Amino acid sequence: MAVIRDRRPQLSLTLELPPKDSVAAAGGRRIQLVPPPAAAAAAVASCSEHRLADLERVQVLGHGNGGIVYKVRHVRTGELYALKLLHPHHQSDAAVRRQIYREIEILRRTDSPFVVRCHSIVQSGAASGDFALLLEYMDAGNLDSLLRRHRRLPEAALAEVARQVLQGLSYLHSQKIVHRDIKPSNLLVNRDGEIKISDFGVSKMMVRSLAPCNSYVGTCAYMSPERFDPDTYGGSYDGYAGDVWSLGLTVLELYLGHFPLLQEGQRPDWAALMCAICFGEPPSLPDSASDELRAFVASCLQREADRRWTVEQLLAHPFLTRYQSESSLVLKKLLLLPEQCLA
Repeated sequence: MAVIRDRRPQLSLTLELPPKDSVAAAGGRRIQLVPPPAAAAAAVASCSEHRLADLERVQVLGHGNGGIVYKVRHVRTGELYALKLLHPHHQSDAAVRRQIYREIEILRRTDSPFVVRCHSIVQSGAASGDFALLLEYMDAGNLDSLLRRHRRLPEAALAEVARQVLQGLSYLHSQKIVHRDIKPSNLLVNRDGEIKISDFGVSKMMVRSLAPCNSYVGTCAYMSPERFDPDTYGGSYDGYAGDVWSLGLTVLELYLGHFPLLQEGQRPDWAALMCAICFGEPPSLPDSASDELRAFVASCLQREADRRWTVEQLLAHPFLTRYQSESSLVLKKLLLLPEQCLA
């Protein structure tokens, strides 16, 4: 991705970080603009000593959930961050505005090495209602870009991916948070081999209510059968089991090199995806796949939610333990390889 040249319009970053007790009205409810929990306190403290004007834009990393994500550099320290600019009041769709506020609230709450860290949340002023999220920068992109580089991932690397994502889901689920959009592009990676869950715009916090979350949000390609047809598959949507289904599809996609429920090149429209997810034959793996990988995928992709393995059960699955001693090293080597080159 090309670096943005100086001749291009400069991003205006002139906001002072707000005091810790500042509060902003958001969508009819009040959001406390404070840093993330205690474990990130040191990083937040150092970050809160400077203004956003001390950050220079390097390049655009992507777009999503009502905002743009930039790679930025601190002009004094040289530290790199991802800066996500959110414009909830510019969104005509109330659902998108709710997603933005939900992402802000979840990022405030989370503190895990398997979830992307938010260093600061800054509001640009009560009048505009815009926010800037200063996030840790993951220097190897995401698993979708890694897949495009190498066409597919070897089993040992997949075991490490699955282990880290499961640990992230274990943490989120313990906090009563369901992600609802686990997929390769939402799993960030750095060159040290760390995998972190990101993009919480369509996530849901279950802490306020025990009611199931039945809304059709997230990327429908990775939705579980009960999201499309709850009456047939258990009567309600279990968000925790839905995250497990999405992880199973993600692992299978990274192994096969393409989305596994449709033919390569087939248009992923809503009707085709619903038929494939709810009524299609289970995706097949090539003969080269190990029995452990087959069993792991099958444990995730049970159509009935109550038959899927839980996150805690999957963390002890033989697929993960088979590669326990080598999986981290294989993933790190893969990150350093040139395109389409597998060991």
